[in-house]
Amino acid sequence: MPKLIMIVDDSPSLRQVLAITLRSAGYEVLEACDGLDALNKLSGQPISLVISDVNMPNMDGLAFIGELKKNPAYKCAPVIMLTTEMGEDKRRAGQSAGAKAWMIKPFQPRQILSAVERLAM
Repeated sequence: MPKLIMIVDDSPSLRQVLAITLRSAGYEVLEACDGLDALNKLSGQPISLVISDVNMPNMDGLAFIGELKKNPAYKCAPVIMLTTEMGEDKRRAGQSAGAKAWMIKPFQPRQILSAVERLAM
């Protein structure tokens, strides 16, 4: 059974590029346009990894991780933050919230797949 990766980003084009990259590597993909949408799409199914932006409307990535980690079904799900944010304060906030990796956009497909392979449960 392929691993399921959730992509949470308000950019449809970025979600599309990420989804194509991940699907071509054999992963299943679940997409959400912001943190609130992501929480609404989680229905208890096992998620191997979450890739989330930081800056999004309705619920940003840091608030989303905090809510995700409160759910026992997703408490241990690894999270990669994929963002334009380079500030150390945001990075520390992401780590405190539960992010396992912080990657800066734009990304190289090989780079994201390497991180996914290392972290996906």
